[in-house]
Order: sequence, then structure tokens, then C-alpha cells
Amino acid sequence: MRRLLLLLIGFCFALPSSAQIVRLKVDDTIQPVSAEYIGRGIDFAAQQHATAVLIELHTPGGLLTSTREIIAKILASPVPVIIYVTPTGANAASAGFFILESADIAAMAPGTNTGAAHPVLIGSKPDDVMKMKMENDAAAFMRSYVSKRGRNVTVAESTVRESKAFSDQEALSQHLIDYIAKDEHDLLTQVNGKTVQRFDGTSTVMKTESLPITDYEPTLRERIMGFIVDPNIAFLIMAIGAISLYVEFNHPGAIIPGVIGVVFILLAVFALNLLPVRFAAVTLILASFAFFALEAKYATHGFLGIGGMVLLMLGGLLLVDGPIPEMRVKLVTAAAVAIPFGVITVFLMTIALRARRNKVTTGAQGMIGQLGVARSALAPAGTIVIQGEIWNASSPTPLAAGEPVVVRSVDGLTLLVEPVSQPAPRSEPLLRS
Repeated sequence: MRRLLLLLIGFCFALPSSAQIVRLKVDDTIQPVSAEYIGRGIDFAAQQHATAVLIELHTPGGLLTSTREIIAKILASPVPVIIYVTPTGANAASAGFFILESADIAAMAPGTNTGAAHPVLIGSKPDDVMKMKMENDAAAFMRSYVSKRGRNVTVAESTVRESKAFSDQEALSQHLIDYIAKDEHDLLTQVNGKTVQRFDGTSTVMKTESLPITDYEPTLRERIMGFIVDPNIAFLIMAIGAISLYVEFNHPGAIIPGVIGVVFILLAVFALNLLPVRFAAVTLILASFAFFALEAKYATHGFLGIGGMVLLMLGGLLLVDGPIPEMRVKLVTAAAVAIPFGVITVFLMTIALRARRNKVTTGAQGMIGQLGVARSALAPAGTIVIQGEIWNASSPTPLAAGEPVVVRSVDGLTLLVEPVSQPAPRSEPLLRS
């Protein structure tokens, strides 16, 4: 009997708890990483048989493809989904409005806003026909679930066709949201006891008051992806990778710059793969690196370096063509990468050019023009002292010991010298082996 009782107690503890609210926090653009996080959070809540999923939303918008994935997950969720635009000052614009309207319960904090959901074509300005097709498609998508949520379809559609936006009070009065709540406790208190009509036609009585809230955190992978998927970060990573490879190519065998370059380039490619990238911009960036390489080879006094700088900045600005400014590379970022890269390249090439023009100071060529003193008489052969070293020397003019001499050429290990007072010949000195 005792064993049976212990088994029953253990079985009860093993059962998943349903008396909880699973909370997700989305404070970013809507893109594949945020879609993955929301999808996993809803699945987790379903596995735990949670009472509801609470998504705290603050977003300027994002990609329509990721928005559709999120909405499909919300509409199919076996657990009621509450979307709450918070904190005060936050917004759920563009794609965020689509997601807000898909919730079983939509709420906003005081001082927040939503709307402005007009679709934007990536890449170019659409013609009238394409613009109409985009608007009709987005409006139909909006109507497909807003009507079943019992909200104002006409006003919701106006955010698509007329880019209208609404404050929290306006959204409530226009029946776009269900509640205005000052905080989570206020929201769950208002929701408690309400009957929610699910998307599949069933109804659920919400029992949310005083329930514990379980935060569902993104994984380390999602945190890293969410960081590098920022277009500005992705562009910086790509630039660091390119600089590291440039250093490796100019100093073969350094290893560390090459490894860093490959890792950063692969990270950049992975991040940009999740974003709408213009391949023409990639061509501009590759051309800029080609210009830098040519500057290093031909030393064009900075002209190719400046051209590479301009191409790199333009390529960065045009690299990611997101539907909202937050999903594009900023001018500050593009300039912060392109200008230092170009300046450093031109500076290094200037140093190399000066070094190339300087007189050789080492080897046999470096001995020509050096001044010394005859250690013994040169008639014609003898020894001289140059910079504390004794050399065999010969002179076409007899010289006495102690006379100053200048080296005119080198013949093996013998220096051919002349008196300092004798002018140097106009022809180039002859090097003999």
C-alpha cells in the first residue's frame, strides 16, 4: 500500500503542470530568428499544457515571410496566445500589427502604438499593377484571420491600404485590440474568466489570475543568430573577415589572420543568407577589394584606394534591402567600415612606395657611395676602413694611407674606390660578381 501511494505521488509530480503562463519577449525586427523563437516557445507551452502563451511585443516590423510563419504558428496553437505590446513607448508596426491581430487576445500598454502595415517591395519601386497586387494580397491575408478573431476588418485593412496607425486608445475604440493594461498583472486580471473564441471554432474560458509566469528564453544559438543577423553587425563581420584575409595574403604563414578571416566570412555569409541581400551590392564590395589589391600592387597614389572606398561604402549601403530602415545597413556603419579600410590601405601603400624609392642601404648595392679612409696605400690595391670594417679595395688613382675615399662599385669582395675630391661618373656603377 505504501509503495502504491509513493508511485501515485511520483506520477502526480511527473505530470506536466498546466497552471502557468509561458512568456516570450520579442524586442527586435521580425526575421527568421524571431520566427524560430516564437515557434519553439508555442511548442514548449503546448508540451507543458500551459494555460496561455504571453508574447510581449515591441517591433518596428520585418519580413513578410517570417510574419506569415509566426501567424501560422499562432493560429494553429493549441494554447491560447496573448500578445501584449509593451512597455510604454513601444510599438507593433508593420509586420508587428499583422502578428498582433492574429492573437487570441490582443492588448496594448498605455502610450504604445500600432499599424502602418503597408507592404513594401524589396529591390525597387513597384509599378501600379505590382503595387495593387501586393496590397490586395496583404489585405486578403489580414482579412483571413481578423474576421474570425471578431475584430474590425475594415479598419485593420486600412493599415495595409492607407498605412494608418493607431494609439492604444484608438486601437481599443476601433476594436482592433481587446484590452489596455498597465502591466502584466493588470492584463491577466482583466483576461481572467473571459471566454475566448479559438480560431478552430472552439471556446476557452481563461483562468489566468495569480498564475505563475514562466519565461521562455532563446537558446544560445538563437542569441548568436539574433545578434549577427543585424545587417550592420553582419556587414562589420564581413569587413573584419576581409581585412584579416587581406593581412594573411600579404603575410603568408601568419595563420591567425587567415583563420579569423575564414571564420568571420563564413559567419557573415550565414547571417546574410537569412536577410534579403542585393547581389549587385555584393559585386560592388568584391570590386572594392579588387581595387584595394590593385592599389597594393601598382601604387596608384591612392586613386584606386579611394575608388575602392567609394565602392565599399555603396556596397554596404545597398547590401541588405529590408522593408524597414532597421533592416538595412546604416550610412554611419558603411562609412565607419569603408573610410578606415581605404585610408589604411592607401597609407600602407604610400609607405611601401616611399620605401621602394629610398636608397638601398644593405648588401653590395648599399656599399656604393659610402665614405671611408684608406688604411694602407692604394697603388692600386690595398685596404680601407668603412664603418669600422676593413675591406680590400683598389683605386685607379694612387692613394696614400689616411686619405678619405668613396666607394664607386663592388667587384666580388673588393671595393672599387676613388678619392673623395674626384667627381662621381655620370654613368650607373657596374656591379660585378
